Amino acid sequence: MRPRRFARAVAWSAELTAGHVSGDGAPVLARPLGVAALVLEHGGTEAEAIAALLHDAIEDAGIELDEVRERFGATVARVVEGCAVPPPRKGKRRRSRADAATNSWWKHVRRRVRHLADASTSESVLRVTAADLLWRARSLTSELRRHGPETWAMLHAGATDQLWYYRSSSNIVSRRLPGRLADELRVAVGELERVAAWWFDVGDPQDGA
Repeated sequence: MRPRRFARAVAWSAELTAGHVSGDGAPVLARPLGVAALVLEHGGTEAEAIAALLHDAIEDAGIELDEVRERFGATVARVVEGCAVPPPRKGKRRRSRADAATNSWWKHVRRRVRHLADASTSESVLRVTAADLLWRARSLTSELRRHGPETWAMLHAGATDQLWYYRSSSNIVSRRLPGRLADELRVAVGELERVAAWWFDVGDPQDGA
């Protein structure tokens, strides 16, 4: 591993997320750092860890893939590209911001799940995506413990859809990339489902919204 190269990726990720905080007030940087750490912990390469640091750069920061390639090489760029949500079919009209936060979330995650299941999706993409899902599942479980069902209202979709996404993704990772990371993800998703289960007796605040 080349410490300077990895340090440059950390610095750029910090620059791209500077001033941004998540819903719980934590710096957004915590997520890419956490995902990169999980990638390395579970046997990932330096290129995969750097891709983990930058895997949201295209979608969230508007960074061009060519810039990633120029800074960190073709291997990192391929993994970052593979972790990005595949775009919808051409010819679709761009939806409004409000619509994107509701109906298109479902299309977004369905494309993600299909992409994970696609045999052409590399193990590197699967590893980074699984680490991201693991970090998110643990974080969401923590938020549910702290804030209860109000947590779902801060997301783009309610409990049923969110849990479907995590379980479906976990099942695919277990099948396509068996090992300790897949096992940890399965345990984390099971715990998320357990903590969320009681809420189904009450109802989802986003139903009918």
